Amino acid sequence: MFVRPSYRLYLLAVAACAAVLGAGACTPITSYAGFQAVDSKPADVKVGEDTKSTVLAKLGTPSTTSTFDPNLWYYITQVTERIAFYDPRVASREVVMVNFNKDNEQVVGVNKYTLKDGKVVAFNGRETPTRGREMTILEQLLGNVARGSMLPQDEVGPGQQPGR
Repeated sequence: MFVRPSYRLYLLAVAACAAVLGAGACTPITSYAGFQAVDSKPADVKVGEDTKSTVLAKLGTPSTTSTFDPNLWYYITQVTERIAFYDPRVASREVVMVNFNKDNEQVVGVNKYTLKDGKVVAFNGRETPTRGREMTILEQLLGNVARGSMLPQDEVGPGQQPGR
């Protein structure tokens, strides 16, 4: 196959651009979600010294609080990575739990949990069967016409007798 020299340079440039674009598609896209430490980190919270107001001033509002105990605050950070068309993968997750004394609102404990501390919960993928059968759209439309629900009917309110 004979290619003129001017086209060789053009084909080489196109091949180089395709290689650069192909390599760029494999670059992971990193997403940060949740609590982002700005001035101080949750590890800077001192047990016995800090109170709810000082923790609020240092870290800001928590990501969430406990459902049953308002004295448990959670600061949650998660980093995910996605490469090309693949599903996102959790690269890191950090949950910091700050526990307050309910009487004087001082910090009683600061616990840090990572992805290694998490547990995988296996959901049951089976479905609960329902009674009846699946109807096509045509059966649904014709069934409504046959029952007469498409026609206007007299409204009977509570406590009224039909026909009055």
